[in-house]
Amino acid sequence: MAFQAKKLINDPNDVVTEFIEGLVETYPGLQYLDGFPEVKVVLRADVSGSTYDKVSVISGGGSGHEPAHAGFVGQGMLTAAICGDIFASPPVDSILAGIRAVTGPKGCLLIVKNYTGDRLNFGLAAEQAKSEGYKVEMVIVGDDCALAPRGVAGRRGLAGTILVHKVAGAAAAADCSLAEVTAEARRASEMVGTMGVALSVCTLPGQVTSDRLGPGKMELGLGIHGEPGAAVADLQPADVVIAHFLMQILSPETNYVPIERGNNVVLMVNGLGATPVMELMIAAGKAIPRLQLEHGLAVDRVYTGSFMTSLDMAGLSITVMKVDEAILQLLDAPTKAPAWPVGVDGNRPPAKIPVPVPLSSIARSNELSTRPQELSEQGRVLEVAIEAATSELINLRDQLNEWDSKVGDGDCGSTMYRGASAILEDMKKYYPLNDATETINEIGSSIRRVMGGTSGIIYDILFKAAYAELKSTGQCTITPKEWASALQAAIAAVSKYGGASAGYRTLLDALIPAAEILQERLNAGDDPVNAFVLSSEAAFAGAESTKNMLAQAGRSTYVSSNNLASVPDPGAMAAASWYKAAALALKKFYQT
Repeated sequence: MAFQAKKLINDPNDVVTEFIEGLVETYPGLQYLDGFPEVKVVLRADVSGSTYDKVSVISGGGSGHEPAHAGFVGQGMLTAAICGDIFASPPVDSILAGIRAVTGPKGCLLIVKNYTGDRLNFGLAAEQAKSEGYKVEMVIVGDDCALAPRGVAGRRGLAGTILVHKVAGAAAAADCSLAEVTAEARRASEMVGTMGVALSVCTLPGQVTSDRLGPGKMELGLGIHGEPGAAVADLQPADVVIAHFLMQILSPETNYVPIERGNNVVLMVNGLGATPVMELMIAAGKAIPRLQLEHGLAVDRVYTGSFMTSLDMAGLSITVMKVDEAILQLLDAPTKAPAWPVGVDGNRPPAKIPVPVPLSSIARSNELSTRPQELSEQGRVLEVAIEAATSELINLRDQLNEWDSKVGDGDCGSTMYRGASAILEDMKKYYPLNDATETINEIGSSIRRVMGGTSGIIYDILFKAAYAELKSTGQCTITPKEWASALQAAIAAVSKYGGASAGYRTLLDALIPAAEILQERLNAGDDPVNAFVLSSEAAFAGAESTKNMLAQAGRSTYVSSNNLASVPDPGAMAAASWYKAAALALKKFYQT
């Protein structure tokens, strides 16, 4: 099936909303949070944060992995799941809304797959929730055994995360403390390893399926976002593939998981979206004897089915987790999560209306902001620059998606398109353009509302840091040198929280040289507009240079160097493009 659901929806952008609606209609024990569909949170209908007397267990991430994560919400497993757009991390406001809705006095545990966007968004939400008085802990799951960790990215979170959900949820249901639930989840996360194979590339809603793989080929060590795997090989029989997987996961040389001969384990055979049950059972039948006879392990439980998919991808992943009697009891504990393969009965508690979610800061700021009727010179300059920058990103959507399909998950252009469109629309209604500082703040609010994934949180941090720097001036009208300082502060913040710097093959490889040239030319007394244009050329040169870089941050860290050498980093090209468009628009403005 080539994602037949695309033919059943009115708008590809609504696919996540329609999935959640169908899920809640199907399982009355689940409910979505007030603010839906802007706030895509699925939670237990019987839980209210003000009265809940157990630890809440919250997870989430980009959609497209169904039944993960919303299908694992239920008594004995997750208390809430935060849903992002397709393959895009959910925004901070949605995560905060979920925390507020289900967290009682005992606190909550966030279980996060190891992707940069998820770490940043959930981490920022956790810090905000702590500042509001909530007890919050976070466990990062990185069970990928396909590639050695690179740069700051580390091992990806894959299907093994579901077993961590089950362990943590059962511990919470047993009335364990937040410290105890966190310890159980962290112990489980350290005992699990996963590796996958793709027989086809997944289809993003509204887009044409990539032909990257080609006939008669398979991709080993893939992620779950359609990004290229560790290696491409000719199709092989199931027993050959399974043998390779188990050797990779259990190899004492790589030491991905501390599993030795004589240990007890559980096995999860996970379908990636378009794999028949017959093929999953064949894989399980090949894996179990090898685990027992070749690796000397006792296989206590086998879970076979679709747990964490990649839309309509044909393929599967194998997960092995070391267990003891305590973990087995948690895995066997009853749960009402609809997607867990055992222990689900039909008795659902009556649905309750979720607690109201406070109006987001974005909505408040947009209500209070007003576009002035008459623009000052700086107001007109800002308008021209914003229109040029956003229009350039809108026009580049397909090109950015094409580059990203080769080095990432294929949605960079779509993500930037959503952000640019929202900024352009909001500017016409809300932005106080005569106040440059507050306009920068509003751009950050627009981005937070619509841009998911790593790009969204990175740009949110970028503009919030620039806003803080500009606000310290106390002025509405900003000088060129103050703009340069704001850019430097924004770059420093992104580097601090994202872990990247120059040469990591990210948008910073465009922005860092731009900031350096801008500061240098201004200090030399150059005309500010000319300095801006020269710095934009440096940005473009920096973005182009990413073709020669080995990725050390973000999803491209898992892509082979051969694939990376064929295209520039899409995020760097997007940053260079809007920056240069704004610079050329200002040059034209002052020439007329």
